[in-house]
Amino acid sequence: MIPRNRRIIDLSSIQHNMELLRSVTPPSARMMAVVKADGYGHGAEETARAAIRGGADMLAVASAGEGKFLREQGITVPILVLGAVTETDAATGVQYGLIQTVCSPDMVILCEQAAEKLQKQTEVHLKCDTGMGRIGVRNQAERDDVLSAVAKSHRVNLTGAYTHFSDADGNEDGLRYTRQQYALFRTLTAPLDRDVILHCCNSAAIHRFPEMAMDMVRAGISLYGYPPVPTDLPLRPCMTWSADISYIKEVHPYTFISYGRDFRSERTVRVATVTCGYGDGYFRAAGKDGYVLIGGQRAKIIGRICMDQMMADISNIDGISAGDEVILMGQSGKESITAEDIASWAGTISYEILLSVGSRVDRIYRKRSVRE
Repeated sequence: MIPRNRRIIDLSSIQHNMELLRSVTPPSARMMAVVKADGYGHGAEETARAAIRGGADMLAVASAGEGKFLREQGITVPILVLGAVTETDAATGVQYGLIQTVCSPDMVILCEQAAEKLQKQTEVHLKCDTGMGRIGVRNQAERDDVLSAVAKSHRVNLTGAYTHFSDADGNEDGLRYTRQQYALFRTLTAPLDRDVILHCCNSAAIHRFPEMAMDMVRAGISLYGYPPVPTDLPLRPCMTWSADISYIKEVHPYTFISYGRDFRSERTVRVATVTCGYGDGYFRAAGKDGYVLIGGQRAKIIGRICMDQMMADISNIDGISAGDEVILMGQSGKESITAEDIASWAGTISYEILLSVGSRVDRIYRKRSVRE
């Protein structure tokens, strides 16, 4: 039975995107696939495996719990936890062989204590705050405090250091700021051993600053087909979101549609009711300017989006029946709607659209030839 509301994940496109990103990254640099937040809504395990097939050497997650899940699915490649280690997560990180992020002596001690208790060695990466303002050592004094704690430990091994660019996808001021961040990162990591992996490039920087690849780059949103900056790489969106028409009716002029009577027909209108609403994660705010695709054509969303349903004007689309597929995000014929389109209608960003798709929207995984 086909679910009323589904997202189709094309795993070959994830592999394809990773291969493209690998092709523009210096061969000496490793590739990290960021699969946090359930693989940006695409499924962490499936995304991770497709990225590894495409050339990813390492994975990144947000928490030890996310890393634990991947280990339990049998994934063995190195996994970095991007969030600062906590007392709760330290033991999980050590137990499941995760690389944890530290940016204070106390965090190193947490890792040491957990490793000692489990009689294991553990790896950490040093996070440097070069201008993002979230977590990380901000200067040489803070860096030296962490390095001193690592030197005193017996089970904590510093194998990497990284920073995160806050405006690599910005204008000229943002690009200048990114170069300043990079320079500070080079200063903060200068004393580290040469075998410590240095990484700073996020998706935007992979495209804009290939000279900053260092020892590894981190592919996030670009892996899923939504580069945050213009690029010639033919990256492919990997998620299609579709629903069905449940009901079709014709309404007369001056008929109100949906809550609040925001929409009133000015003419006779054929209306399709679609089996998706904000309870499925579709942004209610997107309704005013939004469209869906039906029969390869654009159909304007009319009236306020409801919790479980929305309505669309199909007056100019022939041959449509109840049960027909509606593309909310994806391609139909020559028309397409991207996460960026929905984001523009809702006043947000493509990341949030991809992550907003709710748990009652089934995932269906498909593979196609990457040569298509």
